[in-house]
Amino acid sequence: MEQKALTPIEEQKVDFYGDEITTALVEVEGQAVMYIPLRPICEYLGLSWSGQRERTIRDPVLSQEVKFVRVTRTNLGGNPEILCLPVDFLNGWLFGINASRVKPEHQEKVIRYQRECYRVLREAFNPQPLTDLDLEQTQATQALEQIKATGLAVAKLAEQQIEMEKRLTKRLNKAAQVFTSFDSRLGTLEHKLSPAAHVTEEQAETISSSVKALAEFMTSKDPSKNHYQGIFAELYRRFGVSSYKSIRIEHYEKVLQFLEDWRNLL
Repeated sequence: MEQKALTPIEEQKVDFYGDEITTALVEVEGQAVMYIPLRPICEYLGLSWSGQRERTIRDPVLSQEVKFVRVTRTNLGGNPEILCLPVDFLNGWLFGINASRVKPEHQEKVIRYQRECYRVLREAFNPQPLTDLDLEQTQATQALEQIKATGLAVAKLAEQQIEMEKRLTKRLNKAAQVFTSFDSRLGTLEHKLSPAAHVTEEQAETISSSVKALAEFMTSKDPSKNHYQGIFAELYRRFGVSSYKSIRIEHYEKVLQFLEDWRNLL
């Protein structure tokens, strides 16, 4: 399969059952998607990479989601372009492994990974927060400790997003006042001139570059937060769109000014 490798916005290391897995955050159609490299997991589980690669490409669902991502923070060496799946599809891929055909010394680990898949699916339909007391009372203490480590990594991302949204709400209320009067005077006229047009590809690229520049500037001040997702989230909320490519052309200059004012407030 030939495709242009995606370039991550950000990479992180996650401890999963004692195995160090790299996660790569990638922008896909204006959305931030987390991808997981498959080959390192195959090596941890003693699986044949060539066989698992072919299985993934043949699968009617996974083949539509698998992408090459330029991941630099792995121990594989060689070509950094690695076959990856979005984190939402990793459980389905793990379910497809036949533990009985794995080397005996790796079977227990494969089953432990797959057992976690069932727990994740159950919690997706009936979410119950894990507490320290729950972890102490369970009979599968060791397995749950490993689940906790994974959950904390996911929770950290969620906490960063929540914190960013709180800070954005406080800071951007002041910036919003600047645009309120302007919007009320020009909104009707702009709608009549171009009621349905979206920004051009070139304008969309300018918006994406401006967001990335602002995120990098914010990261230089506070590297502990995922600023990229927070900026897009506020941009989509404020202008009522689900992708920066869907921004109305009459809002193009206001979007750029909005990002510039945000930077000046920092």
